[in-house]
Amino acid sequence: MAIVNRIADFADDMTAWRQQLHRQPELGLECHQTAAFVVARLKEFGVDEIHEGFAQSGVVAIINGTGAGPTIGLRADMDALPMTETTGLAYASETPGKMHACGHDGHTTMLLGAAKYLAETRNFAGRVALIFQPGEEGAGGGRIMVQDGIMDRFGIGEVYGIHNSPGLPVGQIETRVGPLLASVAEFDIEITGLGGHGATPHVSRDPIAAALQLGQAIQTIVARNTDALDNLVVSITQIHAGSAYNVIPPSAHLCGTVRCYRKPVQDMVRRRMEEICAGTGLAMGVTARLDFRADYPATVNHAEQTHKAVAVARAVAGAENVDDAAQPIMAGEDFAYMLEARPGAYLFFGQGDTAFVHDPAYDFNDALAPLGASYFARLVETLQPRAA
Repeated sequence: MAIVNRIADFADDMTAWRQQLHRQPELGLECHQTAAFVVARLKEFGVDEIHEGFAQSGVVAIINGTGAGPTIGLRADMDALPMTETTGLAYASETPGKMHACGHDGHTTMLLGAAKYLAETRNFAGRVALIFQPGEEGAGGGRIMVQDGIMDRFGIGEVYGIHNSPGLPVGQIETRVGPLLASVAEFDIEITGLGGHGATPHVSRDPIAAALQLGQAIQTIVARNTDALDNLVVSITQIHAGSAYNVIPPSAHLCGTVRCYRKPVQDMVRRRMEEICAGTGLAMGVTARLDFRADYPATVNHAEQTHKAVAVARAVAGAENVDDAAQPIMAGEDFAYMLEARPGAYLFFGQGDTAFVHDPAYDFNDALAPLGASYFARLVETLQPRAA
């Protein structure tokens, strides 16, 4: 790996930053303490501009290069998850019920490391916009920052992001042109029937029986309504009904998630779920009301920018360690909104053999931070070279 020498020099500082961030996890858009830590470091580094308050606690910092040129955007997410940490580490979360279980503390550290190096060297033309974003884990902070106008306000022409990947060896990088992560939708189905005694079901309208039929019918959407070449996951993840052994409840509730890569597929799923709810309700003598919410769109890498990002990744990690034809995954990511607003690319960096993300035993691998910072730094210097 060709980690930048200067970044290697302050790798221990990066570890200290990351572990401090790990101690103070914050959720959603309320990443104010994390943003204050980021701003304090950026001031120490001597960046040229710091702008706060995007999506409540987001930060955009500007570093001017040497000579005229475009503005490249680099993004890191800052928020944690509502989970209780089980690592037992000396720097484990100090806030019960919250932890950095997805490595956003590490992503923020990588971008801070790149910021320190770029502010010192300024061996690039134009400007770099450092985007520290809250609310990736469901709040849509990326969408809000775009709506807040950061792309136009700071003249960002291209935007890039990275994410750690447990199970992929440290030093290996994966990405692909086109869809890399899926769109995300959530649904709730409220079934209303008529409750009664468990011994006399014939005088009730059983919502549990309807829920069972609905669940089975919904699974046929993937098997019988979708082209086999289209990627689609429909998962019912919760069923709530009843409170006693001998009581048929008056209502039942189902909810879950839909993941796919193409908007027409998502639209088809919504239509079929509406039809299934209406038909099952009629057949079972209940009402089944669907609330279908399309959240994050698919994360789609742009071809030209992905090719450029891959070239830089190969220079940093070695050509043999970069896969530019990785399999897409069905997880979602709100960097998708930034890629809808500007061309760019998203890459996965190997985290090593660790617990998977969103696991209470997960911890970001600090050995990865210098590589991520080096990639960000070389990306700026390569895409916006300083005039000779």
